[in-house]
Amino acid sequence: MPTISLCMIVRNEEMCIARCLDSVAELVDEIIVVDTGSTDRTVEIVSGYTSKVFSYPWKDDFSDARNVSFSRASMDYCMWMDADDILEEVERDKFLQLKETLSSDTDIVMMKYNTSFDEAGKPCFSYFRERWIRNSGQYRWMGAVHEVIPPAGRVIYSDIAISHKKMKAKDPDRNLKIYQKMIADGKRLEPRQQYYYGRELYYHSQYKEAVQVLEEFLLSEEGWIENKIEACSVCADCYYRLGQEQSALNALLRSMSFDLPRAELCCEIGKYFLEHGMYNHAIYWYKTALNMPKNEYSGGFMLPDCYDYIPYLQLCVCYDKLGDLQTAGAYNEKAGACKPYSRAYLYNKQYFEVSSEKK
Repeated sequence: MPTISLCMIVRNEEMCIARCLDSVAELVDEIIVVDTGSTDRTVEIVSGYTSKVFSYPWKDDFSDARNVSFSRASMDYCMWMDADDILEEVERDKFLQLKETLSSDTDIVMMKYNTSFDEAGKPCFSYFRERWIRNSGQYRWMGAVHEVIPPAGRVIYSDIAISHKKMKAKDPDRNLKIYQKMIADGKRLEPRQQYYYGRELYYHSQYKEAVQVLEEFLLSEEGWIENKIEACSVCADCYYRLGQEQSALNALLRSMSFDLPRAELCCEIGKYFLEHGMYNHAIYWYKTALNMPKNEYSGGFMLPDCYDYIPYLQLCVCYDKLGDLQTAGAYNEKAGACKPYSRAYLYNKQYFEVSSEKK
């Protein structure tokens, strides 16, 4: 059975670090913690779990810090987690089973990363990340921000999920400042970093600047298809906020020049037509979203609700606008089958019941 080193980089995480370590400490064989300058009780807390705690002078480079943590590992595989990540109780048995059955020629294990949750606490935004990486100099983190280890060798996918559950707000300007410093220092952003720089500008409501960066990224022959498609979506929202609605629609349609339609983009196109009162057009795109297969292994960000719940709910709205209450009600029930606790579904259900009583 392979051994695993949990490798973490932390700073001022006294609120959540124990929760993280409690969820996984008994499942791993070694815990490495690299502290990047905590001024709270973080080091004291983690010292209760491991003696392998190291200080690291922060250099505005997440990859460098993660590579330092990996360099301290002595087990077969390195596993990374952030301090506000947890392995839920329901995942523990799967974790142990994978550890017991993992083929010795496996280089990287990809695991789900749940980063957003709905009103019932169920994941509504997830994607796969490299989670167990063979402890070898061949695998190095890349990128000062939004760091990644490029997949290589034998890669397997597991449905084990790590959940990212924040307990405090992070510095919202940190990533943008790192990118701006890199640019000021004359460093060229490689395509992936250019894409994420554009997203950071978007998060900071710098929509014109975000569009400029992302449009340049889209014109480049370099870059990952999933990032290109997602860049179209971000550009579209930027154009919306700039009052350029036709450009927003064009950006969404442009995504299909890179690959087959994604349900996420189909829902956004449907929303455009719904908001413009073009209900039959909207119906076409929401039904198209329903017909799109889920490709969880593409590596891109995935909104599972866009493959069923959201299209059903929006089709309900479209048919209601067209005066077809029977079809609208049927689609609302389909949405309810996906999320019976949904406030939107329950509101619609009451609306249709009242409408039926008035007849």
